[in-house]
Amino acid sequence: MVRSNALENNVRLYYVKAGKRQQFAGWDGPVLAGSWHTLAVEVRDERFQVYWNNKMVVEARDRTFTQSGRLGLWTKADSITYFDDLAVESLDPK
Repeated sequence: MVRSNALENNVRLYYVKAGKRQQFAGWDGPVLAGSWHTLAVEVRDERFQVYWNNKMVVEARDRTFTQSGRLGLWTKADSITYFDDLAVESLDPK
């Protein structure tokens, strides 16, 4: 899971296991409230790359889950968040 936070000016990368969220990487930088941003995540095996406004800001590895999983969107109660142009693409060359 990737979360951006305008109150804290950061982007965080988490996994959720047994209902508990665990951060394993992050970036501190400008997250402007009231503005559109582009957030992208690329996952290949255990490697995660997070792009904020088309710039890679996080590169991390995690092997908590080794099978493909699910996609979800999340926003906290103190935020108004709009999602647009959501795309999911397989990177598998099959």
